[in-house]
Amino acid sequence: MVKIHRSLPAALALVAAALAACAPPEEAGDAPADAELTIGLTYVPNVQFAPFYLAAQRGYFDEAGVDVTLRHHGESEDLFGALSDGTEDVVVAGGDEMMQARDSGIPVVSIATLYETYPVALIVPDDSDLTAPADLDGRTVGVPGPFGETWFGLLAMLDQAGLSQEDVQIEYIGFTQQSALSEGHVDAVMGYRNNDVPQFAATGLDVRAVELGEVPLVGIGMGTTDALTQEQPEALRAAVEAVGRALEDIAADPQAGVDAAIEEIPGTVDAEQEAIMSATMAATVPLYGSTGPGWGVHRGPWAEMSEFLAGVELTSAPVPPGEAYTDAFAEDQ
Repeated sequence: MVKIHRSLPAALALVAAALAACAPPEEAGDAPADAELTIGLTYVPNVQFAPFYLAAQRGYFDEAGVDVTLRHHGESEDLFGALSDGTEDVVVAGGDEMMQARDSGIPVVSIATLYETYPVALIVPDDSDLTAPADLDGRTVGVPGPFGETWFGLLAMLDQAGLSQEDVQIEYIGFTQQSALSEGHVDAVMGYRNNDVPQFAATGLDVRAVELGEVPLVGIGMGTTDALTQEQPEALRAAVEAVGRALEDIAADPQAGVDAAIEEIPGTVDAEQEAIMSATMAATVPLYGSTGPGWGVHRGPWAEMSEFLAGVELTSAPVPPGEAYTDAFAEDQ
């Protein structure tokens, strides 16, 4: 049976040091009958997690031979805290976030890439004269804070445009990008092209996304611990296979992802909310890139990202890419 938890107490403990880098697990068949995994989806139910909901609802996890619990937690819980203390076995997070966490002593390793295209963009009013990142010179840009993918994306975008942080006025605005932009407090905000842009548009705020350029960052994927890659390789491979099946379904019919998310969102989803979810899902599918056999293989700029994160002091030193990800669970799917 697949269980979905929407809220659990915050997990605060972090491991003190990283474990040894994982070696590729031995080949395995179906997961053992008692294989269990808890997958952390962070925050609250949202259409962005549709592949996991659909894999659960259509029995793909069960058919692959793994008993999965899908777990959401509130914003107050650290992204990797539950993974570190064993409350979660897999977490959905950015490849850049995982690399930074690994540098801080959390033994997280990416086992599949979900978004082959980085999802962050510079969002501006539709009538703005900002058309490229270089146009930010001397302007004001809002970002939730110096953390997460919007922050990484901002730093990478400025670097690609030949700008420094001193060339722009950076405002930490929390998660108030929409009001900050609509009220003219900032010239642009950092947000998610597949999530924030449709939500802004739904409120009547006409915006467009300015692409960041070829930034050396890797987007959302599935991460686990070094220890779990050795202890439960069959279960991890089964989970990757099941999510891959759901991705194929959604790529062929995005409404299937919307319907799956509606089942998991508490309360009633009205027509306006469903329209936003549909727009978000339509904008998300292109980010997936490859679906079908072999989905999830790490094709992104991991080596370049390692150097970049260290260069802007988001990590203390370059993290060896071979320690930060493994294709052992995706390449044979």
